[in-house]
Amino acid sequence: MEVHAITRRVRMSPKKVREVTRQIQGLGALEARAVLQAIPRKSAFWVDKTLHSAIANAQNNNNLSADRLKIKEAVANQGMTMKRFMPKARGSAGPILKRTCHVSITLTDQS
Repeated sequence: MEVHAITRRVRMSPKKVREVTRQIQGLGALEARAVLQAIPRKSAFWVDKTLHSAIANAQNNNNLSADRLKIKEAVANQGMTMKRFMPKARGSAGPILKRTCHVSITLTDQS
């Protein structure tokens, strides 16, 4: 059985979040939470929050035990990009791209 959790519109670039999601790929759910709490990055907070939600979904909706869950897939997809402009010299404008991402985690039971 598979369980999903998605956190949308996280105000970080997907490239920064992917560095953290690669580290927990294939680990057990509780082991991955321990790894994420030791990583001192802002993106680790959002991945941990999504993983906590996926574990809660598995326990409450499907009656699965947290110690038997394994991370099948952890992905950070690109979300919308807010476009802003910064005034530059001689009346021109330089673009500023404020990127967002969607953090998606899929858990499976190890049976």
